[in-house]
Amino acid sequence: MQKKTTVWLAFLALMLVGNVALAQRVLTGRITDGQQPIAGASITVQGTVAGTSSDNDGAFSIPTDQETGNLEIRYMGFLTKLLPYSNQSNLGTIVLEPNSNEFLDEVVVVGRGVIDIAEGRKTPIAVSTITQKQIEAKVGSQDITSSLANTPSVYITGQAKGFGETAMTTRGFDQSNTAFLLNGQPINGMDNGSLYWSNWSGMSDIASLIQIQRGLGSSKLAISSVGGTINFVTKSTEKQQGGFLKQSVGNDGYLKSTIAYNTGLMSNGFAVSAMFTHWQGDGYVDGTAGKGQNYFVSLGYKVNDKHNLNLMITGAPQWHNQGYTATLQKYLDNGRRFNSNISEVDGKSVNYRKNYYHKPVANLNWDWEIDDNASLSTVVYGSIARGGGQSQRTDATDERVPYLAADVNNHQWFGLVTNYNRQLNEYLNFNLGFDLRDYKGEHYRQVTDLLGASAISHTGNVNFDGPIVTSNTYSTNPWSAWSDRPGNAEDRLAWDYNQIIRYGGLFGQIEYARDGFSSFFQGSISQQQNIRKDFFQYTSGNQKSKDVNNFGYNVKGGLSYSIDNHTFFGNAGYYSRQPFQNNIFMNYANDINPYAENEEIVGLELGYKFTSQYIDVNLNAYKTTWANRVTGESRNASAEDVETYNPTGDPSLLVEGDYLYFSYYGVKQDHQGLELDFVSRPFTGLQVTGFASLGDWVYDGVNTSITRNEDRAVLATTETDRTGDQVGNAAQTSYGLGASYKIIKGLYVDADFRAFDRLYSSKESKSGEVMELPSYQLFDAGVSYEWNITPKNTLSFRVNVNNLFDKYYISEASTSIFQEDGAEYWNGINTSNTVLVGVGRTWNGTVKFTF
Repeated sequence: MQKKTTVWLAFLALMLVGNVALAQRVLTGRITDGQQPIAGASITVQGTVAGTSSDNDGAFSIPTDQETGNLEIRYMGFLTKLLPYSNQSNLGTIVLEPNSNEFLDEVVVVGRGVIDIAEGRKTPIAVSTITQKQIEAKVGSQDITSSLANTPSVYITGQAKGFGETAMTTRGFDQSNTAFLLNGQPINGMDNGSLYWSNWSGMSDIASLIQIQRGLGSSKLAISSVGGTINFVTKSTEKQQGGFLKQSVGNDGYLKSTIAYNTGLMSNGFAVSAMFTHWQGDGYVDGTAGKGQNYFVSLGYKVNDKHNLNLMITGAPQWHNQGYTATLQKYLDNGRRFNSNISEVDGKSVNYRKNYYHKPVANLNWDWEIDDNASLSTVVYGSIARGGGQSQRTDATDERVPYLAADVNNHQWFGLVTNYNRQLNEYLNFNLGFDLRDYKGEHYRQVTDLLGASAISHTGNVNFDGPIVTSNTYSTNPWSAWSDRPGNAEDRLAWDYNQIIRYGGLFGQIEYARDGFSSFFQGSISQQQNIRKDFFQYTSGNQKSKDVNNFGYNVKGGLSYSIDNHTFFGNAGYYSRQPFQNNIFMNYANDINPYAENEEIVGLELGYKFTSQYIDVNLNAYKTTWANRVTGESRNASAEDVETYNPTGDPSLLVEGDYLYFSYYGVKQDHQGLELDFVSRPFTGLQVTGFASLGDWVYDGVNTSITRNEDRAVLATTETDRTGDQVGNAAQTSYGLGASYKIIKGLYVDADFRAFDRLYSSKESKSGEVMELPSYQLFDAGVSYEWNITPKNTLSFRVNVNNLFDKYYISEASTSIFQEDGAEYWNGINTSNTVLVGVGRTWNGTVKFTF
């Protein structure tokens, strides 16, 4: 028995060390920046496929059968180091030298010319960068937006609405006024600028880097964001063979499983990386269960030293039930997990509000190193999406038969971005490129469940006489949505129209840098064509709108000067931005909106950066004005809304809980503020981070507001002077601290504190006042442990607890109701206000095996 045990132990040991046993020796060492260990540095034996990465203590070990050679050591933001070795096995402490110009080479393997990372330009901007290691540690079961929570002037809300329902503001501007790019590809909706994180639920798995550029940013594209630009850089095809298995669990039945594998660079020049994820959970708020997958495939091919190709395909099919706002009193009576979308059906709690979507994205990157001074980068991309949002409806008969229907939002989107870069001389660099997009959106309502009825009837399509009877139903499975869709007009309810948008932009940049001084100038011009085809409200031959063509442009420039550890900079820009199509055509018809002129955005920035061995500090001041502003929002109708917008009490117009849609025109926004962030390394093993932002964001002028119900019927048109009103749904004052500390080798603990103040409602009261919400503070904590089983096999653990002290707080409000006779109050807030209460204490844990 003892002999058999010995044999099995020997066999197990052989399996663990794998090819290490075949190597003649193992090279070891420790990577640092001169003070702190560097975790995640890439170490390879030059000329071989042998490779590994440094652990949390900077330590590494790598097997090799070569007696002499060079180790190639790479890490983001540092110079690549070639370290020769001969007879020694322990290489000791290896210090890497910082060099921000190497940033792109380390992280952006493909698409260098079209992926606008700030370090690609010498003149600084207000920027925060989140690495893959930080994303993996912090996100857990949350949306990818949570990784940006500890940055200045960023406010995250909507977590309580369900999986993928978060929203973020940047310097007080919402997501439709922040540009989001995926490997250089614009991903904001072309019709309204919106971004729905449920469509990108796999982003936390595939992102190797997130960079938020507040304000003017460094983007060379012909885009004009108001709040800033956020770049998501995905993993590219890995050059080394290996993979990982990861399992996550969390509160309320959350489970997530991931498997990934990389072939490494093969002898034929190809390499393939693939990943698949499945997740599911019941949701923190009652009735907000969800389930989905994420797939990622990246195929790389190194044609030769001049040409490199990479094809990426990714998607995140998912469905999730939705929560929404309610009166504060309902939360206090029913608990913070209360969901106003839940109703009682046959004695059971049912939530019919559901989002389902599948949005595959493919992009092909081609990088061409023309010569030592010139390069061309091009990305061709496409996205074909299917899905929508389900709710309960009633048919057009007097019996008002209930059924479930989905408002469908399909689209197909193709584009190309290309950028030519040339180093004109030692000090002067030049870029020129263009951006082409073609978009078609398809919108209608379809029956998903007859709820026991044999058929339902609907009206409104002018191409049919009288009510139309429909008995067909269509799936809300995100995979089935591709093929299970109505091909006939009889099964398309409420509306049926297409949006067509064609966009072309030309952009360029020139930058000069010498002896600590740098300057840049960027400019772009663009032309956008908008067409609307309505098959519901118009007869054949009259369904196409007039073509609406808008010309836009932007210019921006800046100066900076660096001396020793100090850098001073200033940037300024002006944008003339075309309105979104949803604001060009009025009344959900082909009527052209006279208010929809180009929006005018002016941005001014001043900044200071200090870097040293122990601390890095950034201080920014900004002023942004946004005129000819055209925006919109939606929310569940409160009892006050029903009283205001449906005084006759007609249930076909509006009942409590229905969606209301608001369009706003005319008012200007004026945002200014200060931002501070720092990273401190007081001694080995401890890192302290901090941020603070102080904003003053107000409206200026008379606002024209059009309110519509779920059938897009106009309920009211009002004009309000909003001069001096505070901009809502984002904390104008925020600050926070974070710390990470190494207890022993491989074991780290970390914690974050965030505070939010001067948060206002998004809607003014009947008298024109805006309600201020109570300030609040949040604490998060986590612990990580990494065990290097062998030089190539690692087992790591991570546990997060968010809102550690279970703070009860209001994250947003959509009414401003003040003092009333007989009213109840919570922290000075009238409890009849419609609000969203933040998520309480949550947790998640992850175990990952890397091989």
